[in-house]
Amino acid sequence: MEIGLNHYLVLSAILFAIGLIGVMRRKNLLMLFFATEILLNSVNISFAAISHYYGDLTGQMFAFFVIAIAASEVAVGLGLLIVWHKSHNNIDLEQMSTMRG
Repeated sequence: MEIGLNHYLVLSAILFAIGLIGVMRRKNLLMLFFATEILLNSVNISFAAISHYYGDLTGQMFAFFVIAIAASEVAVGLGLLIVWHKSHNNIDLEQMSTMRG
C-alpha cells in the first residue's frame, strides 16, 4: 500500500483538530503553547505534502518559515511566562487576564 497525499492530509486534519481542542480547553499557558505547536506542525505537514505532490518547493519554504516563526513565538511566550511565574507563582490563564502594567 502506497502512502498518498490523502493520508498526509488526513493526518494533518487529525493533528489540527487535536491542537484546536487543546487551544480551546487549556487553562495552563504552557499547554496552550504545546497545542499551538501541534496546530502549526499540522499545517507544516500539509504544506510539505502538497509541495511534494506537485513537485514544487514553495510549500516546503512556507513550512520552513512557519517553523522559524513558531520558534520565535515560543521564545517570547516562554520569556513572558517565566516573568509572570516569578511574580505571581502560577501560570493560570484566568488570572493572566488581569495583567496590567
